[in-house]
Amino acid sequence: MNFSFDYPLIAISSFFIVPLALIIFLRMKNPFIAAIPLGAPGGVPFKTQQYKGIVKLLKFSEVTGIFLLFFSAAGPSLNTSETVWLNRGADIIFILDVSPSMAALDMGGNNRFNSGRILLEEFAHNRPSDSIGLIAVGEDAALLLPPTTDRQALRTRLEQLKIGELGDGTALGMGIAVASFHMEKSNAKRKVAVLITDGENNAGAIHPETAADFLRETNASFWVIAIGSAGEVPIDYTDPYTNIRRTGIFDSRYNTESLRRLASAGGGTFIAAPNLENLMSAFSQLDNSEITIQRSKVINKRNSVLLHFFIPAVFLLASVRFIRRNILGAIL
Repeated sequence: MNFSFDYPLIAISSFFIVPLALIIFLRMKNPFIAAIPLGAPGGVPFKTQQYKGIVKLLKFSEVTGIFLLFFSAAGPSLNTSETVWLNRGADIIFILDVSPSMAALDMGGNNRFNSGRILLEEFAHNRPSDSIGLIAVGEDAALLLPPTTDRQALRTRLEQLKIGELGDGTALGMGIAVASFHMEKSNAKRKVAVLITDGENNAGAIHPETAADFLRETNASFWVIAIGSAGEVPIDYTDPYTNIRRTGIFDSRYNTESLRRLASAGGGTFIAAPNLENLMSAFSQLDNSEITIQRSKVINKRNSVLLHFFIPAVFLLASVRFIRRNILGAIL
């Protein structure tokens, strides 16, 4: 976004000539004295001191109005650029585990949930033509955002998402089934489902591998990223329902082989990410593997803002003339 003028020389002159006139005006000696012959010749003239402030304000308003007239005469406009994508990118749905174990602090000082959330947002930012969707998995699964290119909507929904929001369980099968349903209805040339979890399926009515078979039939790529390390890990989070802070040591145990089989059932790829570096590498591998051709063009728009300066200028000058003529005219 930038500002431009049809007649830049007029704009330049408004920044020099009008302020110069204002400086000269302010340095004039006693410019607000009205001599009224009420006494003998040579006597002290009557001074309208009580109107001095008002007249100074009127004069300043008049100079401002003249400046705005010059500015509007220069033809000011506000120019913006908009990127328009000429082809549709991929439909990518992230299935994000929000069970309490995702609060484990083994991602370089950060917890698993926040680390995955930050990298997800960065991934979406670097792929503007792709539609990104979001599914949360806990004791149940919910579609929080259908695939969209609206990055602000994605950012807002990620910020609103809380650990433990969907209960204590991990319904992986339900999350994959919800993704399968939306992938089946998608007409995108490339479709991708990404599961980010640190646990095994222990809730929901659908077995994960059954849901993965459904997903495979939609011709969608499937990625399973197992986040977190094994062993005792500190945990710290606030329960969104009770507002009670829960801290302690969490015995992190999950079977990577079951997640590997899950990825295989969906014809996909399994990546273990026990630390932050591995998690970043997993997102990089995902980005490099799911390449989409991005074609776009930039549309430049020019919006005249002349009236935004012309109307205030006319209002100021007309107001000054009205006040001088109809209110102060009998005195000055």
